[in-house]
Formats: sequence, structure tokens, C-alpha cells
Amino acid sequence: MDVKYDLSEYVRVLKLASTPEWEEFSMVAKISGAGIFLIGFLGFLMFAIMSFVPGAVPGGA
Repeated sequence: MDVKYDLSEYVRVLKLASTPEWEEFSMVAKISGAGIFLIGFLGFLMFAIMSFVPGAVPGGA
């Protein structure tokens, strides 16, 4: 492992990186929020089905 080479690569990547514009940031935030909501909603649906319909899952309580 060549530490000097690795550090130069990290510095190169950081120089290319830039702060996103507000429009880009808000779009990414909206998409991420929608994904988190969707996963949470699917988890809640699974919980509800498994809780309120005892025979819905084989071997369930």
C-alpha cells in the first residue's frame, strides 16, 4: 500500500468535489425522504398484516 499515492488520489477527488446548488440538494433530499417514507410504510404494512391477521404468516403466533 503506497500511502503517498493514496493521499494524492484523495486530494485529487476533494479538489474535484463541489458543494451542490440548492436545487440539486433539495431534489436529492426529496427523493431520499420519499424513499425513507416508502420503506417505513411497507414495514408498517407488514407489521399490520402480521399483527392483525394471525394466520397470514405460516408459523406465526
